[in-house]
Amino acid sequence: MSDLEQFEVWLREQDRSVQTVRGYLADLRQFAAWFEGTNGKDLQVEEVTPADVREYRGWLQTVRQAGAATVRHHLMAIRAYCRWGMAMGRIERDPTVRVKMPREEKLSPGWLTKQEQYRLVREAERGIGAAATEMRRRLAVRDWALVVFLLNTGLRIAEVCALKWEDVQMGERSGWVMVRGKGNKTRRVPLNGEARKALKTWLEESRDEQGSVFDLTPSGAYRRLVELGRRAGVEVHPHTLRHTLAKNLVDAGVGLHEVAALLGHSSLNTTRVYVTPGERDLERAVKVLEG
Repeated sequence: MSDLEQFEVWLREQDRSVQTVRGYLADLRQFAAWFEGTNGKDLQVEEVTPADVREYRGWLQTVRQAGAATVRHHLMAIRAYCRWGMAMGRIERDPTVRVKMPREEKLSPGWLTKQEQYRLVREAERGIGAAATEMRRRLAVRDWALVVFLLNTGLRIAEVCALKWEDVQMGERSGWVMVRGKGNKTRRVPLNGEARKALKTWLEESRDEQGSVFDLTPSGAYRRLVELGRRAGVEVHPHTLRHTLAKNLVDAGVGLHEVAALLGHSSLNTTRVYVTPGERDLERAVKVLEG
């Protein structure tokens, strides 16, 4: 097997998520292309030096004009590759250890206000009413159900797209879904009335209790959310609705431990980032002085 293939096997053995493995391999292929173009030789873990890593970081920042988060992702992939090299006995020292990661600006993650949530759901409902064909209505109901479900469960895009109907249990007054999260960890997420209504309405429309619940890939779901957001005049990204649920729960007085459990966070520090006061919160805070 090639180094990349062996590295992939090692990552999976470390219980990394499918998304992490895919991302690391894509970033490492880019590094390999840069390495070959710069040094005139194929990438081998034994050949990587701290100077290479620093030079690549600079290239990403100046030539590619990549942001801090993107540069960090690339360097983390190289770091994992070098740690694989150490685990395999190919190298004795990690050449990335002394290379500083670029600092990320600590911005509050985006969430939707109550008004923006209303506009997004209303636009999804309007799409159902405007559907001219049976197929268009079916897709519009699916999109509406997806939005409502995400706003009330906070699942990651990849998690909701991996849901199968066999993972769903619903009754008149309660329900839950079994979610396969990062690192193949599972958690049971309760369904409130709005989430159950969305799933039941979609099931009645699709009449298909087999296989995938929403029959969407993560990229497909992302495109549908972005399009709905565009039509509603609301900026929506993959994690926006997840952040929104977390903020709604905290604003309603739910404790961080419960929010962390619902979102599948192993650390409360991760959850705290989701509920860091945003610009609108600070605007409201200073308005109390207006008398």
